[in-house]
Amino acid sequence: MILTVTLNPALDLTYAVDELRPHTTHRVRAVHERPGGKGLNVASVLHAQGEPVLATGLLGGATGAGVQALLDAAGLPSAFAPIAGETRRTVTVADGADATGLWEPGPVVGGAEWAAFVERYSALLEESDVVALSGSLPRGLPPDAYAVLIRAARDRGARTVLDTSGEPLRLGLAAGPDLVKPNAEELAALLGTDAAGDLSGLLGASGLLGASGLLGASGLLGASGVGGCGAVVVSLGARGLLAVTEAGSWSAAPPAPVSGNPTGAGDACVAALARGLRDETPWPELLADAVALSAAAVAAPVAGAVDQDFYRDARPLVTVTPVLEEHDPC
Repeated sequence: MILTVTLNPALDLTYAVDELRPHTTHRVRAVHERPGGKGLNVASVLHAQGEPVLATGLLGGATGAGVQALLDAAGLPSAFAPIAGETRRTVTVADGADATGLWEPGPVVGGAEWAAFVERYSALLEESDVVALSGSLPRGLPPDAYAVLIRAARDRGARTVLDTSGEPLRLGLAAGPDLVKPNAEELAALLGTDAAGDLSGLLGASGLLGASGLLGASGLLGASGVGGCGAVVVSLGARGLLAVTEAGSWSAAPPAPVSGNPTGAGDACVAALARGLRDETPWPELLADAVALSAAAVAAPVAGAVDQDFYRDARPLVTVTPVLEEHDPC
């Protein structure tokens, strides 16, 4: 089973408009309401693919009850821990070519609520093969919350995928997740480089593999770093993915740019990566699947959904290319 963790879930509202223009009134063509937050998007994609998945995290207030009702109506298995604070809402305005997001900050979570969740999470790990840890942390949680959950998963033999940013990403990396999936901007911020869109910069002396980089000898996941062995899959937006692993490094690109709502593309990527880790899928095949599923999410109208026909057609057309000689980051 794949366990998804959403510590800061949301009631996700998507407004479809013909064109988004600032400082004016818009007529909304369609409104979509669904359980939101990155981990719940991952769970929704996996559920739609027929994969055994369980969603957990923190829910509270009337908005949290609404999210739970939507999960139950969709038949998506869940085991959320209750909190006193009100679950947030997120609003995405999609115009068919791109999307603009408005994210509420979320509730404040108390220490006792966090401890109760960790206890529930530890019990759920007994049936979990892979854990996907996604999204921001609500206020009140310690910045090393993901590191705590990664260590607990490793102690119980479950593999982990981490998709977050900023300090939670840096501290989560210190716990040695099996796979981390930042986007290029998040990775550049972590490495202190401005080469977010440049493959040579991301792979260079201060990039993923350099001596002081993420996977280098003294980097966060290197032999003398603070973490264990791991793999990094970087989202490059419309250009696809860059993966650096213990088995080698590859770039994977979609057959053509996709227009639509890119909000849930990274979450669909995490869904594919978690499934691939569970199945021990070879990296080139896994990356092709992740790119195709991500593109199919862009083609779908709302985050957490994929266009199944698009996914089926795009999957064999993804190009996966080796970019570095084999190496061992451990």
